[in-house]
Amino acid sequence: SPLLFMATLIARTRQIKFGTGVLCLPQYHPAVVAGYAAMFDHLSEGRFIMGIGPGGLPSDFELFGVMDLDRNAMMIESIDMILKIWQTEPPYNITNTFWNARVEDWAVDKLGLGRMVKPFQKPHPPIALSALSPNSGTMRLAGNRDWDPISANFIGAWSVASHWRVYEEECKAQNRVAENSRWRVARSIFVADSDQEAEKFVTNPGGSFMHYYEYLFDIFERSELKPAFVANPGDDPSKLSPSRMVDSFVIRGDAQTVANQLLEFHDQVGGFGTLLMTAHDWTDKVRMRRSMELMATEVIPCINKALHTSNTD
Repeated sequence: SPLLFMATLIARTRQIKFGTGVLCLPQYHPAVVAGYAAMFDHLSEGRFIMGIGPGGLPSDFELFGVMDLDRNAMMIESIDMILKIWQTEPPYNITNTFWNARVEDWAVDKLGLGRMVKPFQKPHPPIALSALSPNSGTMRLAGNRDWDPISANFIGAWSVASHWRVYEEECKAQNRVAENSRWRVARSIFVADSDQEAEKFVTNPGGSFMHYYEYLFDIFERSELKPAFVANPGDDPSKLSPSRMVDSFVIRGDAQTVANQLLEFHDQVGGFGTLLMTAHDWTDKVRMRRSMELMATEVIPCINKALHTSNTD
């Protein structure tokens, strides 16, 4: 659970928000998630964004026995049960297709039995839903339920753009205005002191970026999912490779180069609220920390200035 990892950082931070990316709901009983998530929300004093999803690792599906089940339906049933637990008090008897939750005989308030902790944030932490595939059904669900959309870092700009179209369409169908300030988009990014240094680091066969995309490629190939992860809609999926994924999906260079690439990407997808910088820091923490510093002190100010100038022209 990402909550275990994030809990170790609460006392070391004051302002940073913690978002799960994601809680794979088909793999847990909803009552367990409700309790853990609410407790984390209290421990962090509301610095929690609850990212949820149906899961993505076939090994997890096999382990938990959900390989052949409708995991999207399980996710929806789970979050509905979680919200009901948060919004009501026992006694209750919640019966569904995949899980049941019953607290009746032992709902003894004066003994503190049966009552589950409610979240710190009211009515509950913000809920976010991540998407991978073009025209993602999960983005339609996010729009339907008024949840925050997140687009993955290892997909093409065309696929990312399709996420917003679907989300916006569903918001409109629900008589809501879609606000792209709520849209979070993840990218693999490395900022160095020169373009040459960045290129060498990112394409290093033993480095974290190559390892990351080799790992993803192997999963996509075994799962026959390569068509969803091509850089452009007309690309031949049979020619997809880890190196092509790195070339297409990793934004790298010095601060100005990265800023230019991010502004181009921003224009391609139509604008979004928050950029999520994906962690690739396990082989060289010093360089990745430097990358984050350059991102904060040079890249982001450059982008904000360019966007502000564009918006006032």
